[in-house]
Amino acid sequence: MRDFAPPYGEIEVISKNIRRITANNPAPFTFKGTGTYIIGHGKVAVIDPGPNLPEHVDAILNELNDETISHILVTHNHQDHSPAAIPLSNKCGAKIYAANVDDQIYSDHKIEEGIDKTFKPDIVINQGDIIEGNDWTMEAIHTPGHLSNHYCFSYIEEKALFTGDHVMGWSTSIVSPPDGDMQDYMDSLEKLLSRDDNIYYPTHGWPIENPQQFVKQLLGHRLRREKEIIRAIEKGAHTIHEIVQSIYVTIDEKLYPAAARTIYAHLIRLVAIKVVHCDEIPNENSKYFIQ
Repeated sequence: MRDFAPPYGEIEVISKNIRRITANNPAPFTFKGTGTYIIGHGKVAVIDPGPNLPEHVDAILNELNDETISHILVTHNHQDHSPAAIPLSNKCGAKIYAANVDDQIYSDHKIEEGIDKTFKPDIVINQGDIIEGNDWTMEAIHTPGHLSNHYCFSYIEEKALFTGDHVMGWSTSIVSPPDGDMQDYMDSLEKLLSRDDNIYYPTHGWPIENPQQFVKQLLGHRLRREKEIIRAIEKGAHTIHEIVQSIYVTIDEKLYPAAARTIYAHLIRLVAIKVVHCDEIPNENSKYFIQ
């Protein structure tokens, strides 16, 4: 769903108790920009305050006028989601709620917005934690895969799920090792299938209706990709570069690095479940074979 053109720096009413302000940071991995959600009225929560753009932080505060931000919730610490949390907190006094990032594994690869290594929450959340506000209730749902510290937030009153980058309507999510993990990602999709949410609100792009059907399609896409990887190896492609060239025959070569990271994540999973063989601990330069 790519026909999305949000206004920048202005509040949009999404539902009775949900509003959104989109940051002016469009890019290949942010789509049309980071959608910062505002939940409730009077005393409100902010989900994913976005990049540290002073004009975006000011827009959040100015558009809310005399309303008060009581909570800041962050799905994960990519540069397009978390950096504005601290500047916003400093101006409004609200605490920042997010996962512990102390055990996060950093990488030199930069194929998307990159990890915000300076991010620290004020209050660490765990699976199933309930966060309550003036007229709203959120449950923290741990969904690792895109990053190890990725959380979705379930807005209980509206049976809505804020999915961050875990499920998006405009694109599949990149899973980039070492902190990204394909097995975790697929397990997290399965976790969402067991829920009965009515709608998803990704941080980028349109809301997703019929979310369970959409998640089934995402899982199917990942399994089909793995079959393509297996076929490529059977035909003689044994390195990540060769597999990418075999599978992604129509994409711009500029996108090969991003494709390679996701292929690498799939290969780590396929080796772990003994479908694919590697003579060493899987890495970017390994050769892969069918068991």
